[in-house]
Amino acid sequence: MNNREVIIQGEGILNLIPQRPPIVMVDSFFGIEENHSYSGLTVTTDNIFCETGEQQEGEQPETGKLQEAGIIEHIAQSAAARIGFLYTRQGEKVPLGFIGSVDKLKIYDLPKNGMKLFTEITVVQEVFDITLISAQVKVEDKLIAECRMKIFIKKE
Repeated sequence: MNNREVIIQGEGILNLIPQRPPIVMVDSFFGIEENHSYSGLTVTTDNIFCETGEQQEGEQPETGKLQEAGIIEHIAQSAAARIGFLYTRQGEKVPLGFIGSVDKLKIYDLPKNGMKLFTEITVVQEVFDITLISAQVKVEDKLIAECRMKIFIKKE
């Protein structure tokens, strides 16, 4: 379980990432240690990436579960929060970032309404304006998703 203290949350997150509601997929930032950063998200049913509960006959409802696209967007915004934190700490404008590729994506479980995601972003390599990260998303101590992501930073 995450024992870290939140250092930025709520509206403060908007200073770290370029996204705005309703697409904000990070609600807490726990900081950076060397090449690792830590962020979180509490899943809520009003999240645009949560299943609405519509299903075909005979299927189990997935109401309130964060879907795969939401997990991927959460990982991307967790990486963006890391960059935003570094830039704001230096007094610079937060740059835009774009997902270049997602590799080795494994989603083991979809988190339900009320669950708290804790995500560790590890910088694998940085070359010019391209950053390769590895991500692990957990609920409690259970790994629910992992991937590698290549992110392009657009500097002004």
